[in-house]
Amino acid sequence: MQNLDSDLLRTFIAVAESGSVTEGAVRIHRSQSATSLQVKRLETILGQPVFERHGRGIVLSDTGHRLLPVAQEVTARLDAALQDMSQNTIAGKLRLAIPDDHGRAKLSEIIAAFSRLHPRVELEVTCALSTGFPEALEKGLFDLAIYEVEQPGNHEEILFEDPTCWVASAARDFQTEENLPVALFDHACWWRDSAINSLNSRGKPYRVVYSSQSVSGVIAAVEAGIAVGMLGRSSLHSGLSVVNNKLGLPTTPGSKLVMAGPDLQETETREAMRAAIRSAFRVMA
Repeated sequence: MQNLDSDLLRTFIAVAESGSVTEGAVRIHRSQSATSLQVKRLETILGQPVFERHGRGIVLSDTGHRLLPVAQEVTARLDAALQDMSQNTIAGKLRLAIPDDHGRAKLSEIIAAFSRLHPRVELEVTCALSTGFPEALEKGLFDLAIYEVEQPGNHEEILFEDPTCWVASAARDFQTEENLPVALFDHACWWRDSAINSLNSRGKPYRVVYSSQSVSGVIAAVEAGIAVGMLGRSSLHSGLSVVNNKLGLPTTPGSKLVMAGPDLQETETREAMRAAIRSAFRVMA
């Protein structure tokens, strides 16, 4: 009789959650060819495909949809059992801060991965605007924080780099606008400063018609066609277009998403969370 190996299930989960063999391989630190072979081995055991090709990626087959919740439950219980029986079980409390815009996409993945391996750690998570995170770290209010900077310091580990550019709705042409309408962040931060410096360098009049505290708010204004906005290239989709050259706007600095902790001796709990965060953002990078 053939058995479902937990290693095959973990490979299946990684590919299923990322929607790509390539990105799934990155998650489990294997080569693409080794990951593909494991998927084929799983399909041979089951006698049915677990994925179907869809455009440039893959989607779950009917068998894959049935297998995924079982695989997730089995691997989670195995991880929990290992941690519970291990003499090196990590316990305690960890305070994590993550920016609201990135938090919605990544927070559940980070918490799931960390809690599965370290169920005895109590998590206290702040998901909000990140401009105050560095100061809060200095005051000892967080154990780890993720936030965006233009230039990282020595203690800040880069998780993701995102070039910025001026973006407009593909359905709206701003070239004839004498007084360019713009959407900006409404709080003091390097994003707002860089946008204003870029607009001033253009040497033509502009007017702020929309302000928001978040990236999603600026995106909404740009998508609505009421203004141009400075955004990260990761925010682009088919309905938006880069307009730096069309409007004579200079290149803007890139954004760097970083992770940092207090200037203290590293703890097992903090290092375990760092590993979970790195894993969650590795595919994004």
